Amino acid sequence: MQTYQRSSVLNWTILVSVVLLVGVGERLISVHAAQDPTRLTPIQLAIEKQRQRLSSAEIEDRREALMQLRALQRPEASRVALSALNDPAPIVRATATAAVLWLPAHESVAGLLPLLSDKDEFVRRQPAYALGLTRSRSAVTGLVERLTDKKDSVRGAAAVALGQIADATSVTALAAVLNPQAGLASSKKSGKTKREQNPFVLRSAARSLGQIGNRAGVPALIGVLQDDKAEADLRREAASALGEIGDASAIPALRDATTAADPYLAETAHQALRRISRAQTAAGI
Repeated sequence: MQTYQRSSVLNWTILVSVVLLVGVGERLISVHAAQDPTRLTPIQLAIEKQRQRLSSAEIEDRREALMQLRALQRPEASRVALSALNDPAPIVRATATAAVLWLPAHESVAGLLPLLSDKDEFVRRQPAYALGLTRSRSAVTGLVERLTDKKDSVRGAAAVALGQIADATSVTALAAVLNPQAGLASSKKSGKTKREQNPFVLRSAARSLGQIGNRAGVPALIGVLQDDKAEADLRREAASALGEIGDASAIPALRDATTAADPYLAETAHQALRRISRAQTAAGI
């Protein structure tokens, strides 16, 4: 009888042990299954591969990973790229700016804005362009500050981006790029008003004023159009911008420009006048 009891206890112990082992085994199988790359979708696999490459000691590997993440054009890929905005290598930080643009605008802007103050010129320039693509008004203040950056490329990128965002609050700052008397901040060193000299920055500011379409930018644009010493390309941009804004106060200056020695400026002025005329007709004026 005692032998039978001992045997029953042993059998029960063995049974319980087997059940526990089976349970543990099933849990281990589940964990391994969850970690099994074959269970990820192709997109998830691609993102995970690039996530791992972002930990590489090689700068080129990290940069290439960001280019691949950008090519996926998906929020989950951009979210992985966010960490690279703080990479120690300037080229990697700069590359990351274009890889985070598939996030909701408020997320990408929050990540990009700090880079506008980066020590590296290239790194400051790239987030400026990227912020323009977000079309987010929350980027305007930071971009306006970059209109007085020491580097031409950064100022130009900021001017372009402000036109893409097209927020009226940036008109005064952009107009001041064309005409310092419109309120451009003075140089910190000399205390004197500093006139913009870079042709690309000037043209970008004029074009952006046209994209924004606010009549507050008209006086500065007319001033450029009537300046015989200004570059021909800049005067053409000013004429085109005036046509986009469509304000009638620009008509006399545009009419004068139709007789300009530069045939391209004359044609641009003609086109601008036609745009204003069409706008007036549509408005019943």
